[in-house]
Amino acid sequence: MTSSADPSSKPSSADPSVNPDLLITVSGPPGSGTTTVAQRVAGRLGLELVPGGEVFRAMAAERNMSLPEFGLYVADNPDVDVELDGRLARRARDGGAVVESRLAGWIAHNEGLAAVVVWIDCDPRIRAQRVGAREGVSVERALADNEERQRVERGRYLALYGVDLSDLSIYELVLDSGELRPPQLADRIVAAAEMRFGA
Repeated sequence: MTSSADPSSKPSSADPSVNPDLLITVSGPPGSGTTTVAQRVAGRLGLELVPGGEVFRAMAAERNMSLPEFGLYVADNPDVDVELDGRLARRARDGGAVVESRLAGWIAHNEGLAAVVVWIDCDPRIRAQRVGAREGVSVERALADNEERQRVERGRYLALYGVDLSDLSIYELVLDSGELRPPQLADRIVAAAEMRFGA
């Protein structure tokens, strides 16, 4: 598995045993475990991992901004979201990847790409516990932050693309990371990929 913060071009050293058309998208709200699961799936299938968070960090570095500075900048400059999603869409078209971001499934859907499109979620309090442990804040603070972040993102994506993140109808798999552990989640996704692409 490789991971790329520059998804604009496909690596030339791709494993020839990997189906070059194989595309998996993994999406979900904060604390749902998408990054962990995407890493496992990419590793098992020998695919490039394209995490939206890394692309976001690369874009901040390109502008010589810290992540907090860039976060504020993005809030006032919706064209940055369009640029980020455009980079992910270009990489997704090449296949041979697991693309992990909030909008990854919608990108594949709107681009008409053949993909295993996955949404992972769980109880909001479980997600808050995970985020709180990761970021060193209380569960109540993480719960409030998650809710606000989801509210802002939903409004932003509706305004930019007409996409409602609460609409799960496009997803082939909707999985609960409160009920299933990362290895089990990865098993479900890999099985779907093998059925669809013969991975």
